[in-house]
Amino acid sequence: MSIQQAYNQWAAQYDTNENKTRDAEAIVLQTLLNDVAFERCLEVGCGTGKNTIWLQHKAKQLLGVDFSEAMLQAAQRKINHPNVQFLQANILEPWHFVQQSFDLVVFSLVLEHIEDLEAIFKKAANALVSGGYMYVGELHPFKQYNGSKARFEDEAGLQVLTCYVHHFAEFINAGLNAGFFVKKVHEYFDDGFDSYQPRILGVLFQK
Repeated sequence: MSIQQAYNQWAAQYDTNENKTRDAEAIVLQTLLNDVAFERCLEVGCGTGKNTIWLQHKAKQLLGVDFSEAMLQAAQRKINHPNVQFLQANILEPWHFVQQSFDLVVFSLVLEHIEDLEAIFKKAANALVSGGYMYVGELHPFKQYNGSKARFEDEAGLQVLTCYVHHFAEFINAGLNAGFFVKKVHEYFDDGFDSYQPRILGVLFQK
């Protein structure tokens, strides 16, 4: 099953099923971006709008892009605001949807499905103003090392999506090679116990 097909099927239950990774990443995003000022935001892989709701209150203009039609339909049902626009696009192709420069580019639980981080980060850098920010929130590599992947269960059984393991250094180096520097890093641990394995890696880059 392709990534697009999988998320089209997952969309119906994505907001309602138990998903600790989804919920934890939202906390990390708000933690890292709470003190960041931005007017124009590009949300790559916006999904059902789980983070769009929070981002729209900080941005004067927000463009949410996703590969999945069903995910976008779910987002459009819950968010109807003149400063928010949704668009279907494949981010592996040229970013023709970028018609202006943004202050912030957001990647939430997207990059595990992308093999070449550097190519995507360079596209993000090209979409940003000088001094703009790029937020990355992903399943922590430590979780990936133990076999954790994006997955959901439907009437056909357990659906495990195609994912690529990206090491901590790979995120950092890909960002540096695209012209960013690291502003902040946040690791989220379930229940706040640092002795356990972190669930989410959040990195805030600045161009």
